[in-house]
Formats: sequence, C-alpha cells, structure tokens
Amino acid sequence: MTPADILLANRLADAAGHAIRPFFRSAFTHESKADASPVTEADRAAESAIRRILDAECPRDGIIGEEFGEKTGMSGRRWVIDPIDGTISFMAGRPIFGTLIALLEDNWPVLGIIDQCINGERWVGAAGYPTTLNGAPVQTRSCRALADATLATSGPQYFTQHDGDHFMELAARTAHKRMLFGGDCYNYALLASGHIDVVVEAGLKLHDFAALIPVVTGAGGMMSDWSGEPLHAGSDGHVIAIGDPARLDDVLEGLACQH
Repeated sequence: MTPADILLANRLADAAGHAIRPFFRSAFTHESKADASPVTEADRAAESAIRRILDAECPRDGIIGEEFGEKTGMSGRRWVIDPIDGTISFMAGRPIFGTLIALLEDNWPVLGIIDQCINGERWVGAAGYPTTLNGAPVQTRSCRALADATLATSGPQYFTQHDGDHFMELAARTAHKRMLFGGDCYNYALLASGHIDVVVEAGLKLHDFAALIPVVTGAGGMMSDWSGEPLHAGSDGHVIAIGDPARLDDVLEGLACQH
C-alpha cells in the first residue's frame, strides 16, 4: 500500500458519490436479490464507476464487489467494494449509508474508506497513517467501564436467535438506554470519531467489514471477531468494533461467546 493507493481510493469514492447523488431522494428502480436484500440503480451505478477506474488503472488487481462479484487478479492485491452499505437507509432518504472501499494485501485490509456522499463526510484509514475525517485526524474515545458504553448495531433482525441472545446479554451490561439501532457502516465511522463506544454485528460479508478495519484501528480503536481474533478475508462475519481496546475482554465476557 502506497500513498498513490490512498489517492486512488479517494478518486474511487469521488466517482461513486457522483454516481449516487442524482438518485438520492429521487426516482430509481430497485429489486430484491436472492437473499431478499434490496439493490438499486444507484448501487450498480456506483460499483460500475469504481470498477471502470480499477480496470483501467490497476488491471492486475483483483476486485470483490457486492453487486458484480469477483474478478480474479494476479498482483496479490484485491479491492473490496460495497457501493452502498445501508441500501435500506438510502431508499428511505436517510443519509447514514456509505460507500465502502478497501484494499487487501495478502488477505489483510491495509486501506479503507467510509464515504457518506450526501453529508460530504469521508473517513480514510490506512496502515501507518492516522484515520482522518475530511483530512483532519480523528480519534476514538476512552470508556472507563462497559456500563458507560454506548452500543450500536444495524438491527436485531440481522441476528439469528442464538446470536441475538448473546448480543442482548452484552446490551444488558452497557448503557442500554443509549443503545442505537440502524446505521450500518456509519456506526463505525462515528466510533472512529469518538461518538460511539462499541458496535457488534453478525452475518457480515467481507465487503461489509473490510473497509471498516483500517478506519477504526487507525483512530485508536480495534476490531475483532466474537472470539477476539483479528478480522481478515476468511473471518466468519461476527464483528466487534471497540473505541477503547481496554474494554475488549469486557465485551467478550458480555457476549459469553460460544457461537
């Protein structure tokens, strides 16, 4: 990963935002995918815009995209794209979705962008650099105890009964009256900026979490699976993000992880 890769990733986010903005709170077509999740014209337009640039400028790199699948590369590098993470929020006119762009080297995320193109907010995380929001460094906040923590997740409907039970065990130990539902990738961006303490989810795919890792870790936080192991391309989609790494053991204990 080089400074040129960071510049390229920003250009990819620019292209995606340019494709998305005309559809926001406007007319667009949509349909349901095989897993019943929605996909819109904007999702496909944004991913196509990103792929055109990558195909032209990084033809040897692999690409994994939510909407158009995987292109095998030859460089050992893969770009991971979720053109609109939070499509339901996008469809509802809520500007808390985001474009996720990650670069993987040897299956580890080394660069990540969370871009909210309506609000004009872009978080950039890269190995060896502090995470920035619109160019200014951001930092997670300290959390003295789990009982003080604000906990977020995209929604209870995304958990299995088993995982949901474990999540609620954790929620009971946090400041549950400040618990947040909804937000998708935007929760992780807010955690990186010091506004949320813990995000816990399950069932995520690589395109859902790859870009989040450099953003959160570069701001002083950490991410792991529900066993406390680092996330990588082969992780099973059980995800924890913590602003204050000192609280990891408390979160793992709260989840009582035996999934």
